[in-house]
Formats: sequence, C-alpha cells, structure tokens
Amino acid sequence: MTDGIAAPAPTGPLRGLRVLELAGLGPGPFCAMHLADLGADVVRVDRPGGGTMAVEPRFDLLNRGKRSIALDLKDPAGLETALRLVERADVLIEGYRPGVAERLGLGPDVCLARQPRLVYGRMTGWGQDGPRAHTAGHDLTYLAVTGVLHAMGRAGGPPQIPLNLVGDFGGGALYLATGILAALWEVQASGQGQVVDAAITDGAAHLATMVAGLRAGGAWRDRRGVNLLDSGAPFYDVYATADGGHMAVGPIEPQFFAVFAQRLGLGEEAAAQYDPATWPRLRTAIADRFAQRTRQEWTEVFADGDGCVAPVLSWAEAPADPQLRARQTYVDRDGVVQPAPAPRFSRTPAALSGPPAEPGEHTDQVLADWLAG
Repeated sequence: MTDGIAAPAPTGPLRGLRVLELAGLGPGPFCAMHLADLGADVVRVDRPGGGTMAVEPRFDLLNRGKRSIALDLKDPAGLETALRLVERADVLIEGYRPGVAERLGLGPDVCLARQPRLVYGRMTGWGQDGPRAHTAGHDLTYLAVTGVLHAMGRAGGPPQIPLNLVGDFGGGALYLATGILAALWEVQASGQGQVVDAAITDGAAHLATMVAGLRAGGAWRDRRGVNLLDSGAPFYDVYATADGGHMAVGPIEPQFFAVFAQRLGLGEEAAAQYDPATWPRLRTAIADRFAQRTRQEWTEVFADGDGCVAPVLSWAEAPADPQLRARQTYVDRDGVVQPAPAPRFSRTPAALSGPPAEPGEHTDQVLADWLAG
C-alpha cells in the first residue's frame, strides 16, 4: 500500500468528523463526497481489487477528498477490522439493498452496539420497507412512481428524463446528508446514535412539496406542459437562436417580464402576461425574435438588468461563464475540471482536500490513523 494523500486538510465546518463509507454507487458516494468537501475525514471501504466505475479512479470524482481502505468484508478478519473502524466513526454510510449489511455483519444493531453514538446512514431507492423494498431499481424508476417524472416534459409528449440529478443526487444523496447532519445535532443532546433511512422516492416526493400545494389549490394541472413552470407558459421556456443555440427565459414576475419584453422588442404581444388565451401568440412572437440573432448576441442584450434570460451553455462552456468564473464555481484540480465544493462558508471554508483515491490506496495509513492506541 502507498502513503497516498494525507488525512483531509483541516478546513471546512465538518473538520474532525469521521465518516466510514461502505463502497457503493451513485447517491451514497455523492453524499460522502459532499461531507468530505465540507471537511469530514471520509474513509471508503473498498473490496480488494475493487473499483466501481467505468473510468479510471482519478476521474471518479465522487471519491474526491476521501481515503480508501481495502477490506474483504466476507472474511472474519476483514469484518472485524471494519467493526473496529466503526468504533472510531461518527457516521457510517451504506447503500446496499435492505438486509445486505445485516448479512455481512455490519447492520445497525451490531454497529450501534460497538459505537452507541453512531449515525448510521442508509441509502436506497425504495426505502427499508414496503412491497418494492427488496427489488432493483434506478433513479428513473424511483421518479416514475412519485409523480415527479410524469410532470416533466412538453404538452403532448412523453415524460422527459432529468439525468439522475433529481432522484439519485437531489432526492437521495442530499436528503441523506441532511438526515445525517440532523442526527449528529441530536446526538449531542441524547448521546445516542440512530439510523437514518433515506429513500430516493421519499426525497423526490418531498422536493415536489410546492407543486403539491399548487395542485391542492387549483393552480397546477396534472398534465405536462400546461403549467407555469413546465413550459406551459411562454415566458418560462427555452428558445432557439439563429445559430442553433438556445436561450433560457424565465421572467415570471411582471416587473421582470416588462424588462424582458422591452429588450426583446415585443409590442402588443406582451400585453396580458398571465392571460393563457394570449400565450400562443406570445410564444410565437418570442420564438420569432430569438430566431433573428445568435446566442451570443442575445447574451449581450440581456447581460445586465432583470430580464431573467441566460444562454444555455454546454458542460464545456459553463466554466467560462463570467459569473461562474468570478465565483470559481468550477475548478481545475489535477487537470480535471470539476464543480467546487458548495455551499460557501465565511469562517470555515470548504476545500478539495485530495483527488479520488485508488481502491485500497490508504489502507495502512487509515489503520494507523483511526486505530492507533
């Protein structure tokens, strides 16, 4: 084993927090990465010779800032080492199907007996119980049953796939992170750890709370592409430009719509913004105007002011955007352009503390750091 990187740099508000992550895919690793970005010492337990992505480990950015230890959890010696690490951990994250951690000997009952203050984070798609709990699924299938996927798409078309951001990472990873931090707060008062059961279906449904309220109040129809925020309104949509680019338009408030209409050069078509009867004519007028100039030209037209219009940039273009560049939203670390840690902190700034580790790279180092004494 190599020495690799040292323990995560002492920056970020979670400095000193010890997180043990059982290697998995998607939302669990993203949650652990997020905690590492915020300063936690995250140790990932990989299988010997393991690896979980179809890219070289250095490009597996969900493992940035972590250290990796290789353990065979099916071997009694490997399992005992893992349990000794549990005794020193504040948080454990696992993303297995329900019952798998228990069969390995690393279920919450065993781990909490070893470390009563442990926050045991469980990440699944369906949750720990229910008729689908033991079946396979992915982000798309989880979104499908919540109603969220049904709402995404244009009128008359099929539901559209929102990458795996809404389910895996929004409804899954970030809800697990929130639950872990809430449980860590509570353990200060009670002295007792607990299990955090984070299901992508639960989180995705919770993300749609505002829409649930709008539906209950009669302000949202249960059909695609006919509502204010789903491309139904012509002033909340995406329009093609003369060069094949696109501009995102979102001046919902009347005062912002007035700025938008003036800069786009709309006339009487802009009257009665919130009258659906005028929307077909307004949509046509907006599309015709945007088609007359290039994306860059329209970007300059709307560069300042409150028109709520922005160019639709590609992954490659985004880091050069003036606002994102000023904020250093994207950073180049070891030749890999990647999003910087978020959010920002005034006194304990988060930082990238290390590149993605090779599986098992820090086995000796972690054992010395965590188990010494």
